[in-house]
Amino acid sequence: MAVSNVEQSLRELAPRVLGVVARRHRDFSAAEDAVQEALLAALKQWPKSGVPENPKAWLIHVASRRVTDQVRSDVARREREAQVPDELEVPAPDVAFVEQEDTLALLFMCCHPSLTTPSAIALTLRAVGGLTTAEIASSFLVPESTMAQRISRAKETIRSSGIPFAAPSEAERAQRLSAVLHVLYLVFNEGYASRGAQLVRADLASEAIRLTREVRRLLPNVPEISGLLALMLLTDARRAARTGPKGELISLDQQDRSRWDASMITEGVELVSAALRAGPPGPYALQAAIAAVHDEAPRAEDTDWPQILALYDVLDRLADNPMVKLSRVVAFGMVHGPKVGLEALDGLAQDARLLHRLDAVRAHFLERDGQKAEALRHFLLAASATASVSERDYLVAQAARLDDRP
Repeated sequence: MAVSNVEQSLRELAPRVLGVVARRHRDFSAAEDAVQEALLAALKQWPKSGVPENPKAWLIHVASRRVTDQVRSDVARREREAQVPDELEVPAPDVAFVEQEDTLALLFMCCHPSLTTPSAIALTLRAVGGLTTAEIASSFLVPESTMAQRISRAKETIRSSGIPFAAPSEAERAQRLSAVLHVLYLVFNEGYASRGAQLVRADLASEAIRLTREVRRLLPNVPEISGLLALMLLTDARRAARTGPKGELISLDQQDRSRWDASMITEGVELVSAALRAGPPGPYALQAAIAAVHDEAPRAEDTDWPQILALYDVLDRLADNPMVKLSRVVAFGMVHGPKVGLEALDGLAQDARLLHRLDAVRAHFLERDGQKAEALRHFLLAASATASVSERDYLVAQAARLDDRP
């Protein structure tokens, strides 16, 4: 098997193996380290010797031996040897529901409320996503040592808190599912939103989609999980058209829609439609519905802005989110005209959380209203305030387009 195929297989197996080893030895940190060693051993051996008949059992066997060896070599914990199974032969494969419960327990543990959001994201990508510390550090543009410390602190928090490795009860699941979905949403945004010189980090966006599919497989009857997956698919479907030949940002209204991924749009629309039929929509389902309206418009000028505005009205009532309020104003201006949009924008002027985005939206409204000089000025103000290189270049280009000086 090619190395790339082995890596993909190991990434998919990692959370299932970790779930079994952590449950068996009741030590998440030790299990996580042991599974990483087993994955590295497989990555070295399998391309040469071939993939075992039961790769999951092979990994469980190797990782269990690593944990056992560590326990037996630690004098301070010698009393625990009595709890270590003498028989290390691989047991019969776990039944499907046990494996699902292990993976679910792993997801909920990584997103435990006792962890900070950055730590929860990093630990989820490491333990459930199967990414190496170096890969995670590269994706988040931080040194590997910094990411290693973050992951280490997260594992220590779990160890010291006494969080049991067990599938959450229905009550705990209801309380903590939102944290799991929020972490996956943030992982996707890290991969899709512009940051630094890299506009789209496809590896993180794809990993978030894969993990959300896994959560939906484990909990198929939760509409908001389908809504989140739909949102990711409908957004990521535009990836190929979002940048130009030099990596420059292309706004939604200027994108070549023939380059959008039609299969992802179809799947996303089906998912969000089912989620909306299942009952009162949550925030992810509403955002997915908005994305679906954009994706189903053949041309930018065909966009159903009244429908988008109605969806934002509902979304705005669910939570106090400044970006939702700003997006609603954009839709409001598209429906009622740029002058009305500019007036509505004044109501958000004091919200410091919106930073340069207010100037960018104001610039677009001013341009549509024919006030080119003022639009140019606000494009430059927005460009000077953003930390994103790609976004800054886009805003400067918009300003240059309006500059008619010789």
